Amino acid sequence: MAQRDIRICVYQAKQCDPKKCSTLKLKRHNLVRVVHRVGRLPRGMVVLNPFSKRACSRTDRERIERHGLAGIDCSWVYAKDVLPMFAHTASRCLPYLIAANPVNYGVPTKLSTVEALSAALCIIGYKQKAERLLSIFKWGPGFLELNRELLESYAQAKDSGEVVEVQKQFIP
Repeated sequence: MAQRDIRICVYQAKQCDPKKCSTLKLKRHNLVRVVHRVGRLPRGMVVLNPFSKRACSRTDRERIERHGLAGIDCSWVYAKDVLPMFAHTASRCLPYLIAANPVNYGVPTKLSTVEALSAALCIIGYKQKAERLLSIFKWGPGFLELNRELLESYAQAKDSGEVVEVQKQFIP
């Protein structure tokens, strides 16, 4: 199946060190559009939000192809303050995955923005696009390798509910 170009946008709360920020590096490589106000995110995008009640699944593919994918770049320390602003959006959480970024290596669910975007892309069947985002980071390909079995299993799940059931097999 031919892959369409996916529009990717990131809300950036300016809470991280610009030298270590994966979002700003993605922006410098023209791989994402960055906004600093929630209202600037294009309508209809699927927004990755760890507090969402629905998991990202392949059923989100059509919506992401049509409207795009959005990440939220904020410090985990302030996440509970920032993320409620996205309650009105088509938000999706990601299933259980292990971080490979240098700050949180090996920590379950503490993904960087680029890891989250790439995971969602893999789940909906856009692995090449995910590889492209991660390729600009030395540690990036390690994320896909570390989570290969998980991502393949989630990509096979038919919907959000099945993704949640599949993750139960992997949570220690």
